[in-house]
Amino acid sequence: SSGSGKSTFVNTLCESPVILRKDHLDAEKAAAPKTINITPTTIEMDEDGLKLSLTVVDTPGFGDNINNEPAFADILEYIEHQYEEILSQESRIKRNPRFQDNRVHVLLYFVQPTGHGLREMDIEFMRTLGPRVNVIPVISKADSMTPQELNAFKKKVMEDISHYKIPIYDFPYDEDEDDEETIEENTELRGLLPFSVIGSEDEIVLNGRRVRCRQYPWGVVEVDNSKHCDFSKLRYMLLSSHLHDVKDITHEVLYESWRTEKLSKEGHHDDDEEEVVID
Repeated sequence: SSGSGKSTFVNTLCESPVILRKDHLDAEKAAAPKTINITPTTIEMDEDGLKLSLTVVDTPGFGDNINNEPAFADILEYIEHQYEEILSQESRIKRNPRFQDNRVHVLLYFVQPTGHGLREMDIEFMRTLGPRVNVIPVISKADSMTPQELNAFKKKVMEDISHYKIPIYDFPYDEDEDDEETIEENTELRGLLPFSVIGSEDEIVLNGRRVRCRQYPWGVVEVDNSKHCDFSKLRYMLLSSHLHDVKDITHEVLYESWRTEKLSKEGHHDDDEEEVVID
């Protein structure tokens, strides 16, 4: 929702102003009910010599109303529409070689640092979207909590996710098939959930090196310092180490599950029709 820090996070992640801030000087406009606006933006990135075409889908207006169920439906519809496009292509005799696969591979859900676990809206949203997309919970503005408070909050959030059986991307691995390095890496990343992030587009020179940070009277919080937050590990996971894994799960698990449900429903409708026997 507005004020969660997602715009700053996305701009920090992409190292460019992907999402522009909108300030309402008019009090009436600021107080007016907001409708969700699903906005995809594609940018070209160079990540360690590898060229990436990254599409960021922003959802301004989400969580800003008393009843947010319509926003749930709009986001779910957007995700499933991309599945519809793939299914349509698969059904064609001659496929379009220029077809663009726009499936959403990761949904970052920003949990506000309240210290009180998940809100009802957080639970319902992730339960609704979890079966359709790889949901990764993120604690925004993590520097608003002490390290002890943050660790306790992370534990509460994960307890809620387990209690309410919320399907998230929890860095799955198979002890029989995966190598030790993969198991160790995924175990470490799983232990960081939900990722704590700090976003800042401001840079300063600190000890001879340029760093992205937030400055306070008591000191500096570095965005890319893994001792200060999980931003660097989340970024590496998204754009490098687990890029192919989330795409594989989208295609082989989430899309196939949706496809099976859709085709079985369509088949169910056919079964309801009157059967005609030609002798």
